[in-house]
Parts: sequence; structure tokens; C-alpha cells
Amino acid sequence: MVKHIILWTLRPELTEEEKNTVKAGIKEGLEGLVGKVPGLLDVKVHIDGRLASSTADVMLDSTLESEAALKGYAQHPEHVAVANSKVRPYTAQRSCLDFEV
Repeated sequence: MVKHIILWTLRPELTEEEKNTVKAGIKEGLEGLVGKVPGLLDVKVHIDGRLASSTADVMLDSTLESEAALKGYAQHPEHVAVANSKVRPYTAQRSCLDFEV
């Protein structure tokens, strides 16, 4: 299995209300991919409970069957649609860590 962890920082020009709306959209969009993308076993998007010491706004914690499944996920049309409509337009920074478990 493979863990795919992403941290995003939202664009600073967004208001707090806009950030809350964006975070909810990211969560709904990405968590909704389970069962639609082959090899995607679990997705949790963390948007609440952020402490002041945090340097990111949103965390994606996902589990996939294999590295091949991760590559397929990255190119899957439903994932690309979520990324292009709910994530990329609103994020300023992205960090990724992929590893085998």
C-alpha cells in the first residue's frame, strides 16, 4: 500500500469565509473520489482543528493499493476535475509526501 499525503496553503488574499468555503469544497471533492478511482482505498481531508502553530491550511491523507494506483489516481479524469476546479485555483503552496506502508 501507498500513503499519499498533501499539505496545501490557501491563497492569502482569500477571506476567512472564502477559505472555509474552499476547504469544504476540497474535502467534499476529494473524499468523494473513493469508489470512483481504481485503487483509491481511503481519503481523509483535514480542514478543522488547525492550531496556530500550523503552516498549512488543508491536509489530504489518502491510501492507495500501490504506486501504480497512485499514478492512475493522478491522471484519473474525476481527480483531475476536482484538482482543477476545487484545489488549484485557491492554493498558493503544495507539499507532497508519498511512501509505502
